[in-house]
Amino acid sequence: MAIKKTTIEVKKEGRESAQALIRRFTKKVQKSGILRKARKSRFHLRPKSKQMKKRAALRREKLRKEYEKLIKLGLPKK
Repeated sequence: MAIKKTTIEVKKEGRESAQALIRRFTKKVQKSGILRKARKSRFHLRPKSKQMKKRAALRREKLRKEYEKLIKLGLPKK
């Protein structure tokens, strides 16, 4: 998932103050949706392979059986 590069330029117009320039820049960035896309893809995780899913399932199954065994013995882990 590649992020498309977008350049936003804002040039000072006449006697415009620095604050007004920053405000205009901020509005352009918000309208372009760059930040929304960046935040959305920030925590993107790759899908797990079949092998990794299988290993995780086997591990869960093993832990469940071990826990059930402890319950039968009256020694549940805390």
